[in-house]
Amino acid sequence: MEELRIGGAVLGGYDVGSYTAQTVARLRPDLVRSLVVSPPLPGAGKRILELKAVKEFWYTSFHQLKLAEELIDGKREAVRAYLRHFWEHWSGPNYSVDERRLDHLTDVYSKPGAFTASLEWYRSSGNPVTAYTQEKRPAPSDRLATPTTILWQEHDPIFPISWADQLDHFFTNYKFEKLSGVGHFTPLESAEKFAAAIIERLEK
Repeated sequence: MEELRIGGAVLGGYDVGSYTAQTVARLRPDLVRSLVVSPPLPGAGKRILELKAVKEFWYTSFHQLKLAEELIDGKREAVRAYLRHFWEHWSGPNYSVDERRLDHLTDVYSKPGAFTASLEWYRSSGNPVTAYTQEKRPAPSDRLATPTTILWQEHDPIFPISWADQLDHFFTNYKFEKLSGVGHFTPLESAEKFAAAIIERLEK
């Protein structure tokens, strides 16, 4: 952003992009005007160790194992089954996986070494479950002050909407919107609302 001389930006992101947008806003508030984000968001805490959450977050531990590479890397059908599982399981009840997109993703990730490369984010950053269990509420003065639109999906199995109950402890200026019928993949399942929220922030 500095190199491109971008200031007063509206950052939008979900999943890893949500982490990134929140981090940039916290570290360099002078560069960021506002945010539009979907989970992950702070507030899970030790609830991530509850049985229902553990049954969803198993993959973060699996990714740390050499076994993940041995079972999946370079094996087209295994890669496709892996991708299909998460895309179908994490999507909203009325969303259908696009087989052509699934084929494309399979082509990309089934090349030898590609699946393993995709695990390196998890391995380099550590297991996010551990980070959540150590999460602490910031002091009121340290809450994120950047104006933020939070789009929380109704059917996200790894970040249930009930976890939104802690947002006041982490943000001082936010607008909350529930995405009815939507699963984890906000930009795919609710692209128009995601784009509209960004435009709304740009116009303010």
